[in-house]
Amino acid sequence: MTGFLASFLFVFLAEMGDRTQLLTMAFALRFDVKLVMLGVLSATAANHFLAVLAGGYMTSLIPLDYVRVVTAASFILFGIWVLRGDRLKGQDRRFKFSPFWTVAVAFFLAEMGDKTQLATIALAARYQSLFMVWSGTTCAMVTADAIGIFFGNILGRKIPEKVLKRVAAAIFILFGVIGLYEYLPAMFTAG
Repeated sequence: MTGFLASFLFVFLAEMGDRTQLLTMAFALRFDVKLVMLGVLSATAANHFLAVLAGGYMTSLIPLDYVRVVTAASFILFGIWVLRGDRLKGQDRRFKFSPFWTVAVAFFLAEMGDKTQLATIALAARYQSLFMVWSGTTCAMVTADAIGIFFGNILGRKIPEKVLKRVAAAIFILFGVIGLYEYLPAMFTAG
């Protein structure tokens, strides 16, 4: 799986039902959808650029085998985090700038330390293709948030949120277990 495709898939799944997706939906009810999506794109591009730099830098400090094991374990944790869920706690009303800046600043700050940002760091460390990971995660966030805005109500009525979360969590956990199975024994047999 290429860095772009893996990054897109993991972050897209992680964003479904995430607090930043909820934040985007709340902003779309108050502001022009085009401005909301432009704010989301700008904030995501900046935030995930910083995340891929951190992930790329991490492998220069820590041996790649260790990074791979931690990355695989983090996917299991992301799966558990998806099951736990996120809630929107007044973040949609915190800023008083123009609509674009309100969305961009709120989204950027809400994304700090979020599972999608942490997944981006892990993916950048794993794939060592910073541009592909950055573009994959950015496209995934914008796509997931657009789907959340336009189809959230329809899907929410037909597919229970618990089912969506469980499928996303299972995929994360599966890839984490596969990664641990692949990389953990290699750490102990190498050297």
